[in-house]
Formats: sequence, structure tokens, C-alpha cells
Amino acid sequence: MIDFPGAVAVGALDADHPDAGVPAHYGDPSREQRILATEVGLVDRSNAGVLAVAGADRLGWLHGLTSQYLTDLAPMSGTELLLLSPHGHVEEHAGVLDDGETTWLDCPPGRAEPLLAFLAGMAFLLQVDPVDRSGDRALLSLVGPATGEALASLGAGPLAEPDVLPVPPPKFEARTVPSRPSAMYAAGQLPAFDGLVRRVPGGADLLVPRSASGDVAAAVGVPTAGIWAYEALRVADRRPRLGFETDHKTLPSEVGWTRAVHFHKGCYRGQEAVARVHHLGRPPRRLVLLHLDGLSSQAVPERHTPVLTAGGERVGMIGTGARHFELGPIALALIRASAARTAAAGGTLRVGGIAASIDPD
Repeated sequence: MIDFPGAVAVGALDADHPDAGVPAHYGDPSREQRILATEVGLVDRSNAGVLAVAGADRLGWLHGLTSQYLTDLAPMSGTELLLLSPHGHVEEHAGVLDDGETTWLDCPPGRAEPLLAFLAGMAFLLQVDPVDRSGDRALLSLVGPATGEALASLGAGPLAEPDVLPVPPPKFEARTVPSRPSAMYAAGQLPAFDGLVRRVPGGADLLVPRSASGDVAAAVGVPTAGIWAYEALRVADRRPRLGFETDHKTLPSEVGWTRAVHFHKGCYRGQEAVARVHHLGRPPRRLVLLHLDGLSSQAVPERHTPVLTAGGERVGMIGTGARHFELGPIALALIRASAARTAAAGGTLRVGGIAASIDPD
């Protein structure tokens, strides 16, 4: 953990939270959010899992196992992927960065061990060697519109902005979807720190030796922001997080994880379910942004708090709640699609005894 002055660890507030290993804030969460939204700040995400997959067959092997098109992923580029169940339910999510010799996968806290176990069990006789590098590699994130300038101070870049394919319409023609990752993230080296950088929407991820985290934070020369600020902006952007906005039956289309799915790539686990839901255009649930209209206390609803109709029927669950510096108390919720339509047309929802409304945008 980057223990700069004022750091308050998540673990000091909630020892059982998945983010217990990183700072919640550095004294002023609202100010930290504003910095990330309008300038640039550095967020300690070193509790993320990090796997390294070496071997000549690594990209073709990952291509066949996951939702992303990886066969021709160029050196020093990245993307993101999902590992799905045979029924198309999301099991794992990971960021990807290939340096020409190794494919690095960063995954949510606590998910490195199960992801590695699955990959190791699928290696067979191929030239692939997945290993857990979480103990010696740390993930830090630059967030904000001035990310390019911050990267320049580290001797990295310029890196191109993310290149994301539009989601194809249902029953699209095959030739309209290019044979490339659905999201392409430019990557580069951090030569002074033996690290790597990947440009992502809204910022950049730094993969550095864990021992160098403090040096990187000092060298980049931007304010630090806690995971609370990072999560509040993620909620406002409607970006899902594994284990928060997902459960054992979540489909990629329900939470809008389109950047991690290539819709024309076949022959991977769960592909038939993904294609069926996409072409029918009827995911059973939807990820929505809720405004928590009656919240008066400082606490926001806990993860997986039920979302109810005015009549008390359970129609979904809260994923992540946050206090946004502009929007106030908000939360991401995964709710039944029919309930989302009813609520959007003026119906009432309740979360933990308070009124909630779906963001109209």
C-alpha cells in the first residue's frame, strides 16, 4: 500500500472488504474525486491480482478460452477479457497487456488464485506457463483528463487513446466485425521502474514491481486519491466490477461488458449463450445507475442490498454504492429488465427503506 500522509486504509474501516489492502482516502474523498474527474490523480490498486502467462502459444490459447479476440494481439498492446461458464455466465474478468514475451493479466482482488487454477488446468501440452505474480507486481492507476502529461513525466508515451469497436446490431453481417480485439489499448514501458503501462478509457494502468510503488508515486508528481474516489467515478460511469455488480448468473450483456467480448469470435466457452442473448436483444436484467433520493446518513447501501418495488417485490440488487462529489448518493444496481422499464416510466424503487430512481441518461 502507498502509505502517503493522510492515508486511511479500507481495512481500518472494514477488515473484510475486498479492498482492505489499499487506502480508502487521503483525508478528503470529495476533493480526490474532483481531481480524478478534472485533472489527474494516482490510485493505489495494488490489491489486484496479477498473472503472467509466458510461452509461444499463449495468445492463441487465451483466444480459445476467453471472450476476447487475442490471436493477433500485437506486442505492447492490451485489451480486456471475460472467462465465462458453459452457460455464458461471467466467472472472471481481467485486463490484458502483452509485452511481446509475456501476457499479463490483472484481475480483481481475490481472483488470482481461481483464475490461475482454471488456466493451469487447461494448459495440456501447449507452450504456456501461467504463474501468479501478485506477490511482486502491483497495479496503480492514473485517472483523469491529464493522464498523458503524467505519463510523460514517467518517460512513457505518448500512447494512443483506446480504440473501441462499436457494438454490432443484432443479426449483423459477419464481415462487419473486424478480426481484432473489441477494445485495443496502447501499451508501453516504464524504463526507469522496470514496469509497463496500458492506456485505458479515462486514464492508464501501471504495472510495476511492488517494491517500486512508492518511487513511482513520488516520480509521477500528481496527487494521490483513494479507492473510494476511484469507485465513485466508476459507479457514475456505469462500469461493472466482478463480484459487486455480478453474481453467479450474470451475462455480459446484462452489465454492458461489451469491450471484453468479441461478438463474431466463436468456439469459446459460453459463446452460444452470448450470441443468443445478443441477437435476441433481450437480456433478462439490466445494470442501471440509481439516485438514492432519501439517503440522509453518511453510509451508502451495502453490496447486494435488495432493490424492491413500492409493493415490496425484490427485483434486483445493489452492486456498489457511493457518494459522488456532484451527483450525491448513487449506486449501481442489477435489476430485472421489466422492472427497469417500469421504473424508467415513473415507477418507484426502494433500497434499504429509501426511495431510489433510475438515472434518465
